[in-house]
Amino acid sequence: MPAPTNHFKARLKSGETQIGLWVSMGDASVAELCAQAGFDWLVIDGEHGPNDLLSIRDQLRAVGTTTSAVVRARDDDRSFIKQLLDVGAQTILIPMIESGAQAREAVRSMLYPPHGVRGIGAALARASAYNAIPDYLHTANDEVCLLLQVENRAGVAALDDILAVEGVDGVFVGPADLAADMGFIGNPGAPEVQAVVVDVLTRIRAAGKAAGILTSDRALAQSYADMGVEFLAVGTDVGTLVGGLKTLRGAF
Repeated sequence: MPAPTNHFKARLKSGETQIGLWVSMGDASVAELCAQAGFDWLVIDGEHGPNDLLSIRDQLRAVGTTTSAVVRARDDDRSFIKQLLDVGAQTILIPMIESGAQAREAVRSMLYPPHGVRGIGAALARASAYNAIPDYLHTANDEVCLLLQVENRAGVAALDDILAVEGVDGVFVGPADLAADMGFIGNPGAPEVQAVVVDVLTRIRAAGKAAGILTSDRALAQSYADMGVEFLAVGTDVGTLVGGLKTLRGAF
């Protein structure tokens, strides 16, 4: 029996736009609720959300197979990536990638030898159903999916080198950090920022990689979908809750 099929990774290759939601509250019940809302994918946020390894594991359990879970690591630390994979994450998003060399090391962290350096410990891990998947070690590399974030001027400058790295499945543009780095902090919709964002998204897709982005701006989201962006997050759990509460209170 092989490793579970990564449906998110398979759909990236289809050319469709998968619609996602950011989940950053660090609570398994919230993740479960979001999973039932019908989004194609969710990001469990280990960078800015109040998450640790155990809370991420619990949210992966809560989401189950209802939708596809993407886990954002706090950084490109190899040991933490290994633990995320072992608790059952198959798709990992790594922030602040700034060079082709950094991208290559991220690929190595994701894969078992001889293609990478992921440590062998699956017999103890949720990823292999605690050793109930006999072919896990031989098939896991095919089902993991690596997404890298380009979100500052250094990353944009290194984009061609990053896109040339084999084993990178997709590149996600981080507009908030990019805007700040360009001198437009808090204003990712600025025309100067959006010109760079559109250029980067176009170059990602032209290189044969999947392109992704997050925005809560409906008009921008539609424009990205019209471009054919493969994984598009259209909001966050926090923003959706706050917006719903304000709308309800405003009605009375």
